[in-house]
Amino acid sequence: MRLGITGAAGFIGSRVSALAAARGWEVVPFSRTPRDSPGRRFSLEREADVEGLDAVVHLAGEPVFGLWTAAKRRRIMESRVLGTRRVVEGFAAARNPPRVLVSGSAVGIYGDTRDDTATEASPPGRGFLAEVTTAWEAEAVKARNARVVLLRTGFAMGRGGGAMKLLLPLFRAGLGGRLGNGRQWMSCIHVDDVAGMVLWAVESAGVQGPLNAVMPAPVTNAEFTRALARAVRRPAILPVPALVLRVLLGRLSAMLLGSSRVLPEAARRGGYVFAFPDVPSALADVAGN
Repeated sequence: MRLGITGAAGFIGSRVSALAAARGWEVVPFSRTPRDSPGRRFSLEREADVEGLDAVVHLAGEPVFGLWTAAKRRRIMESRVLGTRRVVEGFAAARNPPRVLVSGSAVGIYGDTRDDTATEASPPGRGFLAEVTTAWEAEAVKARNARVVLLRTGFAMGRGGGAMKLLLPLFRAGLGGRLGNGRQWMSCIHVDDVAGMVLWAVESAGVQGPLNAVMPAPVTNAEFTRALARAVRRPAILPVPALVLRVLLGRLSAMLLGSSRVLPEAARRGGYVFAFPDVPSALADVAGN
């Protein structure tokens, strides 16, 4: 198996690369600066060279964290829409194109679910992230003669990367707490399960279309906070008021205060087995206990 990965150096991409290599797959990373690293060039200016690959995992994109200024929102949108377009153009240009495209997406497509649950059959919601992911996926499904999987990832947890890189030191210092009233839902997943689901999707001919990369059991932010506090054996008694988040983070606060109650229905039907099926087991690993 020759697997191309855009965003291979990122938090999720590096784990996908490591797991694929451990299985004996040949990993072909894509880079914006291939002169400094092995792999192929990836840019927003021309089609990606996917010739001779068996599958492509497309994960590259502007990070969503940071103040959502107009320029930041434009970079988030353009990096995903144009980046995916260039990958798809590469499929069309290749004489021997890959058979599978696993294209990154996010559970943000469902918007604020409140207390309702969302599955892959649920319609897109409202808000900036829902707009981004809808446009993002619309580019991916244009890949011709390929099985396309739309990997809708939730809150990914792992050591040394993602949001946990910021949360763990705070909670270990006893400075953690719920966000707002803590009643908003979180759809979480361990990064090892994101990587495992990616490779499972590549290998499983019956997996196609939207695929929610989340644990079977969503939790509220208050429940997540208590579980993380137990994992690091520290109290978590400093809640962050919603008003403070809105003042400090602006539109980004909607991502932290809105609910994401998403279920992995496609993974359940397909028989994917989670290494970390719930938040306590995932956090115990992330915290090193």
